[in-house]
Amino acid sequence: MPPKGKKNQGFQSAAGLIRYFDSEVEKGPVFKPWHIVGAIVATVVIVTLAKFIWPV
Repeated sequence: MPPKGKKNQGFQSAAGLIRYFDSEVEKGPVFKPWHIVGAIVATVVIVTLAKFIWPV
């Protein structure tokens, strides 16, 4: 059983977190999944070609 005076404290804390996360601004770049896959494939190709062009 919770001590007196702290009966509803958990709910109030959760409500504050919900309010905080609801107020976040979702601005920023939006990429489709295929853009990310394409960037990864392009990076792999560039690094592989660089190994052959400039061997170390």
